[in-house]
Parts: sequence; C-alpha cells; structure tokens
Amino acid sequence: MQNSHHQLKRYWSICCILVLTPILLWVTSLILPTFDDWTSTTHPDFNPFFIKERFLFYGYHWRPFDTIIGYVAGLNPKLLFPTFNHCVVVIGHVICAFSVYRLLDVLGFGNLAKNMATLYFFIAPATMATVTAIDSMNQVYALLFGISSFLLYIKLNKWKYTAWITAVIIATWWKENGLMWALITPILAFGFDFIDRNRLKKDLMIGIAIIAGYAIAIIILPKDITIHPEYVPEGGKIIVNMVKFFFTTFITIDYIYLLHQPNRNLLAATITLLLSLPWFYYIFIKDINRFINKKIISSIIALLLAVAPHIGTVFSMMHTYAGLAIVAIIIGYSIDYIKTYKKELVISFILFIIASFIIDTHLIKSSIDSGLIGKKMAVEAIQKTGKPVKSVFLITIEDDYPKLSSFCVIPYEAFGWGLASKYETNYKWPEQIQDTIIERKADSMKKAYQIANTYLNKYDCIWIVNHNEIKVLKKGYEER
Repeated sequence: MQNSHHQLKRYWSICCILVLTPILLWVTSLILPTFDDWTSTTHPDFNPFFIKERFLFYGYHWRPFDTIIGYVAGLNPKLLFPTFNHCVVVIGHVICAFSVYRLLDVLGFGNLAKNMATLYFFIAPATMATVTAIDSMNQVYALLFGISSFLLYIKLNKWKYTAWITAVIIATWWKENGLMWALITPILAFGFDFIDRNRLKKDLMIGIAIIAGYAIAIIILPKDITIHPEYVPEGGKIIVNMVKFFFTTFITIDYIYLLHQPNRNLLAATITLLLSLPWFYYIFIKDINRFINKKIISSIIALLLAVAPHIGTVFSMMHTYAGLAIVAIIIGYSIDYIKTYKKELVISFILFIIASFIIDTHLIKSSIDSGLIGKKMAVEAIQKTGKPVKSVFLITIEDDYPKLSSFCVIPYEAFGWGLASKYETNYKWPEQIQDTIIERKADSMKKAYQIANTYLNKYDCIWIVNHNEIKVLKKGYEER
C-alpha cells in the first residue's frame, strides 16, 4: 500500500494523462475533416501508383509515413477516416508526453518539476491545434522521434551515432522540422553536461552533414512542383511569425474569444488570461536571473531551432507543438529552482489547469462545429443533386467570414471545395470536381450564374457555394 502511494506520488502526471486519454480520444473522434484535411496526404489515398508517386517522394515534401496513413485510411474511408487519423494523433501525443517525462527524468529534474512540466505539455492549449487536427500526426511523431534521438544519443554507448542519426531521419520523414534535432541533440547534451565542448563541435558538424545530405537528396530527386509564395521566407513574415510563436507558446488565453470576431468575448478571454497569469509569472518572470546559465541558454537555442522551419515559412497554432518539449525543459528547470514559494506555485498551476480545461473545451467544441458545417453542406449538395453524377463544376463566392486556425474554419473550406461530398458518397461520386472562386461583390450571384451557364453543357452539374448555402443547377432541371 505504501509502495502504491509512493508510485502515485512519483507518477501522478502519468496517471492524470491515462485518465484523460479515453476522454481525448472520444472528443477528437467527433471532429470531422475541414480545409487541409481534404487535400493532405493523410486523406484517403486511392492512387494505384502509391509507392512511386506518394511513398518515395511527393511534391516538395518527403513524408512517407503520411502517405502510409492515407493509404490505410483509403482501405475503408467511411470506417477509418477520420477516426483512424485521430487515434494515431492522440496516441502519439500520449507517447510524446511519456517521452517528455522520461526526458526530464534523464536531465535530472525533481519529482514536482517532472510531473508539472509533463502535465503542462499534455493539456496546454498550445498543443490543441495539433491534437485536434486530422492531418497533424506528422507534427506529433516528428517531435516524438526527435526526443527519442536525444535520449538514444545520451543513453547509448554502442551504436550511439547510428541510433541518433536513424531517429533523426525517421523524425524528418514524418515532417521536415524533425531534421532540426540533428543540431538540437548535441546542443542540449552540451548544455546539460553530457558532452564537452570538443564533442559538441564534432557532433554539430555531423548534424550539419545530415541536414546537407537531406537537402541534396531533395534537390536531386525528380519532382514537379510549384512552391506557394507563403512558403518563401521574408523579413516581415519572419517577424510576424516570431510574434505568433511567442504568444501561442507562452501566453495562455482563449484566442477564439480574443481574435475571432463572430465569437469575440473579451470578458471570457480576460478570465482565462487572468487564471493563467500567476503560473506564467512564477515560472518565467519572478527571479528571471535564474535563466542566465548554460542549461537554459542551450534550451532556448534548441527551442528556436525546433520552430525555425515554421517561423521562416508558415507559422500557425499547430506549429507551436514543435517546440513544446523544449519549453517543458525550461519549465522543469524553473520549478526545480524555486525553493521558497512552492505553495504559491502549486496554486498557480491549479489555476493554469482550470484555464486550460476551459480553453481546450472551447477549442474542441469549435473544431467539432466547423466540421459539422462542412458535413451539412456536403449532405445538402448530394440531396439537391438528387442522383449520382460523374462531373461537377463548383463555383465558390469568396467568403468574408473570418477564420482562426483549424478551430473556426470558413464554410467553403469546411466543405473542402466539394470534396466533403465525395466523402459522403464513400468516394463513389462525383468522380470529377473542378472548382473556381469568384470575388464577393454585390453582383456575385449574377456572375456565378453567368459562369454556370458557360459550363452547364460541359459538366453534369453545377454547384454554387454562397457562404454555407448550396445551389445546384443541372441540365434539363430547375435550380434546386
């Protein structure tokens, strides 16, 4: 009995995670696909040339594990998609949390630090854009294998470098930012005195060689791509992304209530902020001089490296996840440093947990609501079409409805440019969807009808999307 009490005291964060996991699996299973979920490589894949055109190399991404997820989902889309995807994400997040605990243990942190930082990682609203997303397993498993690369590096003697490099490559094949652990691992190892300065220099050169080798492979592999302008690094964009990174990583507030105009509730947003501020103060502000040391400086460098690929290109709430294991290290160090106000720290952590549950619940509910909008539009399009058709021309009137990350999605993005309807028919029809988007003006509907008349003889059916409403035009039939 005494031993059980000791184990509970030592692993209370792990026990909390195990209790919360079934709940998280259930609520995420209610979230339906929207936006990128309809076009990512984790979407059901029916490509007969799967190995050649997806697994080996695809566009400017080389993410073979993503393609495997899409292939499995395609075996039985109605049964597996998106439930299978959600399970892969949530289970990966749970294993990541366990790995964070192990990481903190190996780094020598105390019991309170390990448990608080691990539970922070698991439930912090900063993780929710990843945990609730259908196509985010690449983000989760890139971090998981990144952490694994560090643990293998410092724990193994024989095959140390082989294990480290293999884990980094696997992380990279999940998502490209996993490659940064080729540098993060030796930097963290040096910061926490696992290696000396000479070994750091040598292993950083190995890390740079790994990155260069990957870059060369990407360059020489055959590809036919057009890089979207938003992926091109720019000075102004990097500054904006740095601001996004800071706020989404460190400032716990309900961003839907704060930023999403249709749901704006500044009082509710302020309450969540006030609940989380004491925790932020005790961890990051009070006794700020504690952070001026080799361990924290190396951790900050590692954190910046972890998120650098996203800050240089596209940064959204989902991309915060890449650096949260490093944030957990900084939090763990801060908790261990605190000697005189442990009671206040515990109370502030409880308040942070309350704020997190409030925000997480709101984020999950908003994600569910966005998915239901897309499903409603898909069912409406099918019902108004009346019977199976082979080809559809989709005209979307650009929506002025604001969005926020993957939680509050524009209706036509939830509709997936018509792909949600293919899903509702289990990909039996329509076989072809061609779409165009027109600017929203006073005469937008008139223009939509003019375009429809042009294409009515070329396609079996025309769908016009105006916000969350669907109009259907068919040859020989009245508008529905």
